[in-house]
Amino acid sequence: MSYAITGFGKIGQAVAKAFARRGIEISVATTRDPESFASDVAKVGPEIVPTTLAEAVKADVIFLAVRFEAHPDVANALPTWQGKTIVDVTNAYGVPPEQLGGQPSSRFVARAFSGAKLVKGLNHLPAAVLDQDPAVHGGRRVVFLASDDDGAATEIGALAENLGFSPIKLGGLSEGGLLVQARGNSWGQLIFKDLVKFDG
Repeated sequence: MSYAITGFGKIGQAVAKAFARRGIEISVATTRDPESFASDVAKVGPEIVPTTLAEAVKADVIFLAVRFEAHPDVANALPTWQGKTIVDVTNAYGVPPEQLGGQPSSRFVARAFSGAKLVKGLNHLPAAVLDQDPAVHGGRRVVFLASDDDGAATEIGALAENLGFSPIKLGGLSEGGLLVQARGNSWGQLIFKDLVKFDG
């Protein structure tokens, strides 16, 4: 299984750090030349590989960590996304619901990535929290996952476990997914909730 992150802002860096913490390789791309951010990537860890967008989209699982408005730029990198899983880490805060055709933002994003399985996840925590070690006082930090493809949600749930998080599946994008999505100028009820799960 190969992994990539598109976007290397605060959220992209936090995701990269989670992979580096576990020694799992992941490539990172932006619209810029890889050389321009290679030194920042090197600071995160040797498992993080700077690359071009054209190379990054060859991965099996792609974390979409760009500004919401920029997701079509990533979507246009491939004619079809068949067989790939997109983890939508974007937040459409401030985007008018009518601009999304009244749909949840992830549904709107999914349309751009034709053929892909889309999982909304790792987007409800602020970057500064996501950036921290998910092991907290003997528990694990919770990440929420929503998808219309249960198999994809299970696959990303297993990855989240590997990264040290405690995944909780919320169901489909139009049901539980709304709890972790912005609509216009309001946030879903689970956004910014920093929860820790204790096994026992």
